Amino acid sequence: MKILLVDDHAVVRRGLTMLLNAQPEMEVVGEASEGNEGIQKALELKPDIIIMDLSMPHGKDGLSATSELKKLLPDAAILILTMHDDEEYLFRAIQSGASGCILKSEPHEELIMAIQSIYMGNAYLNPAATKRLMEEYLVNVNRGTVDSYSLLSDREKEVLTLIAKGYSNKEIANQLVLSVKTVETHKGHVMEKLKMKTRPELVAYALKKGLLGYGV
Repeated sequence: MKILLVDDHAVVRRGLTMLLNAQPEMEVVGEASEGNEGIQKALELKPDIIIMDLSMPHGKDGLSATSELKKLLPDAAILILTMHDDEEYLFRAIQSGASGCILKSEPHEELIMAIQSIYMGNAYLNPAATKRLMEEYLVNVNRGTVDSYSLLSDREKEVLTLIAKGYSNKEIANQLVLSVKTVETHKGHVMEKLKMKTRPELVAYALKKGLLGYGV
């Protein structure tokens, strides 16, 4: 797997390069000292994995660079490297499109495991971070500060939009090349996640979200 390192500390990059190049299946193909340079190097080198420092005082920060890279190189998996062990940074890392987040204080073996995990298409957070993230998420849900739309999968969002546009389940199935039963399953998941029970509720919600091309 080809790896790009983005960190403002040359000593950190050097240490990570030595560690990762010692792994038979890993190769560091490039380095960058800030987000803008990281984006340029990523577009040039097309790495499988990007290890991104969260806090880089000069140039573009890690979260901004991650958000941009996920649009430019959606297949690249990004692992956020950070010193910050709190819920806010975990949320922001995941929201930016990162596949995982690991503390700089973690042992080398944990970093290797994290890289292998996101390379296989999985998300990575250590158990303690996952527990804190879920606790904070549930608090925000109860406060009403989390938009349930973010819980929908891309396919569920497609189904929601087509329902709101007035298509029947059969028409949606034909358009998305799915079975009617699959469409009904997606519709059920959408209603459950949005806590709605009727089609008019879904239409009103989609209208407010601007999914029909205009909002209220």
